[in-house]
Amino acid sequence: MNKVVIFCAPSGSGKTTIVKHLLSNDSRIAFSVSACTRAKRANELDGKDYYFISQDDFKQRIQQGEFLEYEEVYGGNYYGTLKSEIQRIWAMNKAVIFDVDVVGGLNIKNHFGNQALAVFVKPPSVKILEERLRFRSTETEETLQMRLKKALHELSYENKFEHVLLNENLELTLQQAETLVNKFLNQ
Repeated sequence: MNKVVIFCAPSGSGKTTIVKHLLSNDSRIAFSVSACTRAKRANELDGKDYYFISQDDFKQRIQQGEFLEYEEVYGGNYYGTLKSEIQRIWAMNKAVIFDVDVVGGLNIKNHFGNQALAVFVKPPSVKILEERLRFRSTETEETLQMRLKKALHELSYENKFEHVLLNENLELTLQQAETLVNKFLNQ
């Protein structure tokens, strides 16, 4: 099953919650673990949430062409998708599901074309997005402001996606996500 499912959204929109729900309810998909150079948070595991690697290692892998896509974000941190991760999941005869930022999602969507389902998750408002980010308590005021600035820019990309989910009512959003993914995987 050489298909990919991409959930994109500004940070704090709910894409991770949606992806985790889909993973727990559909055995046909497996999570693409991204690589990053940022510090690991207390609740994160290497190889499960991200592959945490050094900037030097990340840059070397870029030069060796090991990334499907990558981006430098949030003041010098790199995030990206290793090609080997897609091959690992396809070898299990599963579709790959991505939880990525908007630019990375568009790059993946463009690379895979009809093999990809790309979904933009939209927060009800910027104010609610800010509240969600503050509730996490994982950001300094400086990084929170950087994320909000990036989120405002990313919201302008909504029209580049065939599917947009307004994440206002989580139960409804989860049902809509299940329907979209099920229809795509059954094609």
